Amino acid sequence: MIPKIILGKGARATRRLIGYLYGPGSANEHTDPHLVASWNGFAPDPGRSPHRNPKTVEDLAAQLDQPVKMLGDKAPATTVWHCPVRAAPEDPILSDADWADIARRIVAAAGIAPEGDEEACRWVAVRHADDHIHIAATLVRQDGRRPRRDHDIRAVQREARKIEADLGLRRLNPGDGTAAKRPTSKEHFKAKRQGQDTTTREILRIRVRQAVAAASTETEFFALLEATGVTVRPKTGPSGDVLGYSVALPGDLNKHGEPVWFSGSTLAGDLSLPKIRHRLTATTPEPATARPADPWHQATAATERIPHHLTHADDHIAQGQLVALGGTLDLLPLTAPAAARTELERAAALFERATRSRITTDLDSSRVLRRSVQTILRTPAVTHDGAGLAMLLDAALIAVAFAKHWHRTHQHAQQEAAAQQALAHLQTAYAHVAVPVLDGLALRTPGIQTKQRYARHLQQAVPDHADRILQDPAWDALATVLADAETAGHNPAALLGQAIGQRTLDDARNPARALTWRIHRLGQRHTPSPRAQAAMARSTTRRPATAPNHPPTAAPAAAQQPPHMRRR
Repeated sequence: MIPKIILGKGARATRRLIGYLYGPGSANEHTDPHLVASWNGFAPDPGRSPHRNPKTVEDLAAQLDQPVKMLGDKAPATTVWHCPVRAAPEDPILSDADWADIARRIVAAAGIAPEGDEEACRWVAVRHADDHIHIAATLVRQDGRRPRRDHDIRAVQREARKIEADLGLRRLNPGDGTAAKRPTSKEHFKAKRQGQDTTTREILRIRVRQAVAAASTETEFFALLEATGVTVRPKTGPSGDVLGYSVALPGDLNKHGEPVWFSGSTLAGDLSLPKIRHRLTATTPEPATARPADPWHQATAATERIPHHLTHADDHIAQGQLVALGGTLDLLPLTAPAAARTELERAAALFERATRSRITTDLDSSRVLRRSVQTILRTPAVTHDGAGLAMLLDAALIAVAFAKHWHRTHQHAQQEAAAQQALAHLQTAYAHVAVPVLDGLALRTPGIQTKQRYARHLQQAVPDHADRILQDPAWDALATVLADAETAGHNPAALLGQAIGQRTLDDARNPARALTWRIHRLGQRHTPSPRAQAAMARSTTRRPATAPNHPPTAAPAAAQQPPHMRRR
């Protein structure tokens, strides 16, 4: 159950609201508007009056406004308190009596009309659909005083959670005030009239987030926004400095034929210009290297480190890792094949909620991930075979699972739920991307003798998982990347030991796939010298049989991981 408080001001604010509630609605959705409850139990009901007499609308608005009018010039500027209360789609249809009780509990919790207070504010609850009501109140008590409605938004949300429990409705998670503003009913109806599944607000939020994730400078941020078809209007101060910005979609006009503008801060709190500037300056560029590494490999390695940060670093660094992971998910749809793009977009949109909490963000430790993903966008030639994206998605799956667990331990209920929902879409996208790549590798699997030799290496290196890997359909793909690495001059036994030492396989739902991506990445690195190869071979031979499964840096993270966080 979702209550939403909207305030109104102006001489005719009450009349406009009552007129809207008893009118046809923006899309003729008001089919049977009628009163279910009021402050005195017998307020006039325009919905039940003969022929819906317009005079009854005027009478109801006048009665609500009477305490306001009595104050004359001393009346407050804001006089109207409007609270739509909507049930979830899967909830049962409630009776008028149920909605009347809900309305009374909401106005009492908000301080509009405390229970038993005969001098409280005047209010009415209007129902014009099965799934919601609108509560309209005026913000002057009948004794001329102002209502005590401190923190009414939080109080109403708390009461809504109690109502859900009492009536057996869908239980929503308590929030922490960091969620982005939801589209209004008017925005939803407008999108529906225009044949769109997504509102303008949501489209702009996605595009702004992608531009922030892809940009290195403020100038580049605005350029990228305009390149995606977004109209940008900077807000400048008297000095000429840019203080903020607003965005609009071409063709999205109001009733006056003017563009509908959204400021960055109304799209989401972390999309205000000051927040974007902090994010751009906090992640400084990487130092130049003699030979730039493969950006897919860099991004994958950085993503693989996120679980360690979430389990061992302080909360500020962990929050920074979540922001960087969210930025990565924002940009991955731009690099993905069409079959996976929709699922990746949904995963990114859902995980966006999991990137924001009240914990201060330390972004410095996440700059490698941010810069490597930006490099991927600027060098599309390296994305042709799909292996890079599959590797990165494999690492992202477990990072999102750890994010879910991190939010659970911090009692961030909405963020935990968002991470869980994002995980489901990410798994579907991973299947779209990884299966064709693995099938292609399997077609080049080496001969039986070579595979038997690799199987012996595998049994020595990771005996606890060897049988699962050898029986997995991805074993042929793993044998192929081992053969490719050996052809390039790597020692397959040493490479297996190195791959297993990167991270335990205990949390891998599909260890064969996990090893395939690790070997694929390691095999494309510089071939070690013969002396180094010999040293790695000796090290692998001397290592105890159980050691690869429990490297010192990986075991603590695995130990803290709950059983439900097992990736595919």
